[in-house]
Amino acid sequence: MDKRIELSNILAKKNPENLKIIVGFDGFVDEIIHVVDKRMDSENFKRIDTIEELGNRIVRASGLSTNIELVPTLKKIGGNGPIMCNAFAMHNPSLTYMGALGYPSIDDVFRVMEDKVKLYSFAINGHTDALEFHDGKLMLGKMQSLNNVTYENLLKSVGKEEFVNLLSNTNLFANVNWSMLPNLTTLWKKLVTNILPVLPMREHKPYFFVDLADPEKREDEEIKEALELLKEFSSNFFVVLGLNKKEAYDIANVLDLFDDPSLEHMQVSLEDLNVALSEYLNIDCVVIHPVDRSCCVVDGQFYMEEGPYIAKPKLSTGAGDNFNAGFMLGLLLGLEPDKALFTGMSTSGFYVRNARSPNFEELYTFMKEWAEGNI
Repeated sequence: MDKRIELSNILAKKNPENLKIIVGFDGFVDEIIHVVDKRMDSENFKRIDTIEELGNRIVRASGLSTNIELVPTLKKIGGNGPIMCNAFAMHNPSLTYMGALGYPSIDDVFRVMEDKVKLYSFAINGHTDALEFHDGKLMLGKMQSLNNVTYENLLKSVGKEEFVNLLSNTNLFANVNWSMLPNLTTLWKKLVTNILPVLPMREHKPYFFVDLADPEKREDEEIKEALELLKEFSSNFFVVLGLNKKEAYDIANVLDLFDDPSLEHMQVSLEDLNVALSEYLNIDCVVIHPVDRSCCVVDGQFYMEEGPYIAKPKLSTGAGDNFNAGFMLGLLLGLEPDKALFTGMSTSGFYVRNARSPNFEELYTFMKEWAEGNI
């Protein structure tokens, strides 16, 4: 039997509603935008399809000037944390979100989350113009307000006693978008010093998931410091680091794991890359998700599976966050790592085709339809 059909049958008997999940700490209002190449009339235009085309147009304007028209197509909840949280919310677990959703009151864009998620907001959200192309996306962010995502503001909003109580009972504590949260490393240090020592030691460790979210703009030493801190959570959590393909090669370069030309041209195999990162970081799991497959190393063992690639997705912004939610859902439901890769890729595969996250039945139905060649 195809592994995906077998997994679909397994999932049909699972119940994710018993899970307890905490996600933080960013928050953005996203505007999905297409870039105009040629406009035919007030309603119709031809898009710039690739980042290279836009880049060439910008280069040609050097020393001159040019006008680039942007057409917003959708305004929605953004930020790695809220998108990941919303993907989890489709499965109806006990869900808490902490972060920058507006302050002193929650921004209206995030109010839709309140039906399924307990919200703690302690900073004004950022704003992203997401320019989408067939070969990727450019995220233009305004995020100064995220400087207020601090340990002190977190505890002021949630309360230390309640925060400790939530962490003591959760199955997953997800911290995402490190690169856009300048004070997250300091927040982690204070969690290690002040919170972890008072948490109960549990027979089955909860998961601590981290997504650095394109750390290229951060200094190498900052990245190394943050990665080194992850091991500190291992006493209380099963630590998982999630990376997309670009981030994985960038991190390997920062850590000097391979020679520069091999990394620059992505000549290092995914397996060698994944294993080297896992061995260097010395954490429980490192998972990498290119657009056409995914892989992970858990307890020293490498796993890789092919994905349901689509050349022209309906929506790509948030696909990685949906993969992360699906992968962690698989682990939370007790699946083996290779099967969790399938729950990750099925979640993101459904998302890019439907511009929304799947509910639980849609998730395992998609997996079966994928196996049968019907998507």
